[in-house]
Order: sequence, then C-alpha cells, then structure tokens
Amino acid sequence: MKYNLLIVEDDADITELLTLYLDNGNFHIFTASHGEEALKIAAQNQISIALVDIMMPKMNGYEFIKNVRKTTSFPIIILSAKTMDVDEVLGLNIGADAYIKKPFNPLVVVAQVNAVLRRAYDLAPSAPPSSSKKLLKVGDLTFDTEKFLLSKQEKILPLTLTELKIMAMLMKSPQRVFTKAQLYECINGDYYENDDNTMMVHISNIRSKIEDNPEKPQYIKTVRGLGYKIDYKEDSI
Repeated sequence: MKYNLLIVEDDADITELLTLYLDNGNFHIFTASHGEEALKIAAQNQISIALVDIMMPKMNGYEFIKNVRKTTSFPIIILSAKTMDVDEVLGLNIGADAYIKKPFNPLVVVAQVNAVLRRAYDLAPSAPPSSSKKLLKVGDLTFDTEKFLLSKQEKILPLTLTELKIMAMLMKSPQRVFTKAQLYECINGDYYENDDNTMMVHISNIRSKIEDNPEKPQYIKTVRGLGYKIDYKEDSI
C-alpha cells in the first residue's frame, strides 16, 4: 500500500532531508511551507499521515492542526524546535498523535512514521469478525469497528485517531483495567517512563469529548496506582 505523506515545514533543508529518507517507494510525498498551503493540499488529497513543524509563516503548525482536525483524523506527528513540556502538551491537546523534538535523527522519524502508520491502519481490521462485535457499546457510547467511528446518542464524536485507538481498546474489554504502559504500547509501540504525561493528556482529551462533566467522569475511570478502565454507571460521580 502506498501512503500519502504530507510534510509541512518552512525549512527547505529539513524538507529535503525528510524526503530523502522517506522517499522509498512506500510514500507519495506532498510538501508545504506553511499551514495555509498544507490545508489546501489536505482538502484536495486523501492524506495518510502528516509531519508538521510549529513555527512557520502565514499559518503556524498549531493553527494548521486545529483547522485540519475539523474535518480529518489522519495521524499527525509534530517535528518542532520547541522543547518545553508545555509545547508538547499543547500539541497533543489540539490533535497531534506524537511529538518529536528537533534536532532529530531522521532514522527515528522514519521508524516513528512507520510505527504510527502500522498501528493506525492495522488496528481496525483486527476487530472481531463476528457481526455482533462490529458495534461496541458502553452506556450511550457506540464504537463502529468497521468505520472506526465513536458516537454518543448517534452523534459522531470528534476524536483523533490516537484517541479512537485508546477507546477501541477500552471498549473491547469493559471494566478491565489497562495500565498506561499497555495503552501506550497499543497506540505507539515502545513505552518509556516519560510517556506517562502523554497518556494522561490523551485521556483528559477523550474525557472532554465524551463526558457530560469531565471533572466527574461516567465512562473512563482512573484506578489509582494501576491505570484506566471504562465502566458506565448512571450515578457515577
């Protein structure tokens, strides 16, 4: 399968370097030097994955991600010289799936791209083949494993691909407690201790989209010292 990869980067040298390492026959590569140009490309093509810089002219990476997330859910990996934790948290909060800090090893970027693609597009087909399992239900939430969509009371919820994968894992085994490491390894591969914060951000984002009151979640419960589970109860507080 050939993937459409979008590189959004205003540094021509970095774009050329990424293209050199990624142009291996598996990708049709699109490039943009700012967010406005990237939005047009994303609107006219079925993008599989994007590598996005933050500091760019006309429209920066954050604005691009916020805008493109209104209509798409393809994986987005941020490549940025902004190295503070707050920058990474912001990127994940607005819809990115991963954050790589500059300067980076291009081989690591290639490995991350391949890992994200493998998990993004191989997860849905692994759903149970039984027709009764095509829809996963917990409370008012319904996960369509064929279309890979989550809805609440028949209204589709705007989750990112990473958030959808977390929900798929939780909803396939209601009441089972998953550790942060188990959830992270499912969506991104190898787990490291500093990935705890990343998973907490993803869970917080999901709660903000599926819960009536994220401060008193009815669906995703934190099990202290262990991890998370999904377990709906009307009177949960």
